[in-house]
Amino acid sequence: MANRILIVDDNAVIRRALRDIIEFNGWAVCGEAVDGRDAIEKAQALCPDLIVLDFSMPVMNGLEAAHVLHQIMPRVPMILCSLHASDVLHREVTAAGVKMVVSKAENMQILITKAKELLETIPVSNPET
Repeated sequence: MANRILIVDDNAVIRRALRDIIEFNGWAVCGEAVDGRDAIEKAQALCPDLIVLDFSMPVMNGLEAAHVLHQIMPRVPMILCSLHASDVLHREVTAAGVKMVVSKAENMQILITKAKELLETIPVSNPET
């Protein structure tokens, strides 16, 4: 079964580009959210294997959403994508439960590489348990 990924970004063009590269790599996009509040609702409903969050969004930013998501879904890894990637931001989002930070200025293949690393750490469920 393909891993299920939730994309969270307020920009429809970015969401489409992320969807294309994620699906090209054999994963399924289980949903898209436009802000942090929407991400929390959709994550609870869709139970993704991975969440890719934008940092700067209206209503609730990625850092605020990550805090809540980590509390309610501590085993679901999160990657934060931002134009504002810095060491300070990295420390803040790590404290919020985000596993990795990717700059939007980087090649999106870096996102895929990091997503693979995280998805490989998800335990395979045993159908007998």
